[in-house]
Amino acid sequence: MGAKINLFENAQRNASNHYERAKELREKMLGLEKAISETKSKLKKGESAPAAKKKGVRVARKKEWYESFHWSFTNSGKLVLVGKDAKQNDLLVSRHMEEKDLFFHADIKGGAATILKGGVDASEEEKKYAAALAASYSKAWVRGFAGVDTYCVNKGQLSKHAQGGFVGAGGFAIAGQKEWFKNTPLGLRIGLDKEGRGCAGAPDADWMGKSLFIVPGGKEKGAALKEISYLLGVDETEVAQILPSGKIKVLRERG
Repeated sequence: MGAKINLFENAQRNASNHYERAKELREKMLGLEKAISETKSKLKKGESAPAAKKKGVRVARKKEWYESFHWSFTNSGKLVLVGKDAKQNDLLVSRHMEEKDLFFHADIKGGAATILKGGVDASEEEKKYAAALAASYSKAWVRGFAGVDTYCVNKGQLSKHAQGGFVGAGGFAIAGQKEWFKNTPLGLRIGLDKEGRGCAGAPDADWMGKSLFIVPGGKEKGAALKEISYLLGVDETEVAQILPSGKIKVLRERG
């Protein structure tokens, strides 16, 4: 569009007006070019747009070595480790079990190797705590049992060799007497520790903050995961790895 001339102004005044207008347009153009340049630079650096920043980005926290297993602490602070599969069962015993530790297992095919660190010096209450985890992370949960017998032995009683050959992955031959915990109830306390981590414990765990109590039930694991993460106010990823296999019923909240 051509420049307009004000017929009521003289030639000098019109020229001055056109100069100021042109200067104004140049400044706007320079500002626009600068904004475009900054936007391109941000895109190259992978910076988020303002709308995306409002949503927030969840930063993965640094995990402790024991978090690759199912883990818990007794109320007096002893670490309990539970294998998630046959490979982890073998790893727990071969790499992480020491002479003063105790090995727990549910008396059912498909149990999880459970290690109570410092278990040789543990109280009866602490042993029952570890037994509850061994029971709840076994196939007894998948089958919907209310309870299952569990036992514990020393490291020296475990072997990968039995009469007739080598014991398969995740299994162990056991020599000598076992200490039994008859009809150990299945149930877990699921909650958050002081660092905000999703964690699991025996039903009497009192070291957590906000928590829930779960038992074998009728809700599929995926649906239970959504319910539990909502009630605890955490991302599902904080809870997904600590739940037992099988259907779940959430009984109550605490904290």
